[in-house]
Amino acid sequence: MFDLLIVNARVVNEGAITPLDVGIRDGRIEALAPQLERNARETVDARGRHLLPGMIDDQVHFREPGLTHKADIASESAAAVAGGITSYMEMPNVKPPTLDSDSLEAKYALARGRSHANYAFYHGASNDNLEAIKALDPQTTCGIKIFMGASTGNMLVDEADTLDAIFANAAIPVATHCEDTPMIQRAEARARARYGDDVPFALHGEIRSREACYKSSSLAIELARKHHARLHVLHLTTLEEMALFEPGPIDGKLITAEACVHHLWFSDADYERLGSFIKCNPAIKTAADRDAIRRAVNEGRIDVIATDHAPHTLEEKQAPYFGAPSGMPLVQHALPSLLTQVNAGHFELTTIVEKACHNPAKRFELERRGFIREGYAADLVLVDMEKSVEVQRSGLRYKCGWSPFEGTTLKGAVELTLVNGVRVWDGTQLCAAPAGQRLTYDRR
Repeated sequence: MFDLLIVNARVVNEGAITPLDVGIRDGRIEALAPQLERNARETVDARGRHLLPGMIDDQVHFREPGLTHKADIASESAAAVAGGITSYMEMPNVKPPTLDSDSLEAKYALARGRSHANYAFYHGASNDNLEAIKALDPQTTCGIKIFMGASTGNMLVDEADTLDAIFANAAIPVATHCEDTPMIQRAEARARARYGDDVPFALHGEIRSREACYKSSSLAIELARKHHARLHVLHLTTLEEMALFEPGPIDGKLITAEACVHHLWFSDADYERLGSFIKCNPAIKTAADRDAIRRAVNEGRIDVIATDHAPHTLEEKQAPYFGAPSGMPLVQHALPSLLTQVNAGHFELTTIVEKACHNPAKRFELERRGFIREGYAADLVLVDMEKSVEVQRSGLRYKCGWSPFEGTTLKGAVELTLVNGVRVWDGTQLCAAPAGQRLTYDRR
């Protein structure tokens, strides 16, 4: 007997959309077939809807420990499963920063029994923790995060010898935030000289410029090639950077690239309306940059789509330019925003599943997740591609209580989310205790 049987689903998996029934038992997908006859304790009729692997978000900031006035693991993972994200990888720029094995394990302890989605945590890099990186057990973390540009926090790695040594000693994927800090600092000084503290938010994309992004991304790629390190360049924002990456499937790539949902959606034309609410690092740039990133997704130059979910309070965001922190909450509407772009003709649904589900599992070598396959974890999302929902503040799950998508109507709704076979979201509310598990890796 199955614990749960999903019938009449349009299963989106590995480049195809196939009518299938899905049988789940003990948290795993036990059977896939056009028609499954076995009894089940519970049956879901998915007729007219699509069944996807849960989105795997390889870049979030859930702010715990130390910054929990903005967010925490429990609140943000609840928002994530409401948005169809069943696994996440969380960043190290918390307080204290995650720069050694003890702080890494402390974060896993915080997530245990509290996270609604499956979880992993990055080990951070700094100018002075090279020995901790050398001693790192590859089974304990999804990757090594390097801030090659100053962002939120104080983890900038800007010593050339240290950067070189990190790439030389990395036994697991290195994920980089790429912006050239000296170039940005000079641009900030020019803006301050002209405007004082009241710099227009519309200049953010010029201050954190395309030249600063390209210079840093190029350096990361140069170091990865020099040391044959596995590099994953996060949240790319410019047309020029797209040419740095090879088109085609992710399999066999040493160097991979990521785009985030807000860079696929917004452009600099939105600063006038949203101001600090779309201030993020790297910055949202022009419509031509956004369109180039969309093309790169379809070409395979962009391998992964993620969120860079990074909440701040409304009070913090209402400060003038230099005081307003960068980042925005995104996990609850990431997948619906992508489904909306499928409906608009920008992407195929199979492409979104490849970039947001399959490829993160491949890049980070996750064990039996990211696909709808027999024997794999039953991390699944049922979506209605025809259903439109207006984003309203009253429906937000974030601790910070706001969203850059407020007032936007998204076409493509999450109707059911399963994490390890447990129904955690029923389309309107959480319906189970936290079911997330620590992610494990198929690394030899």
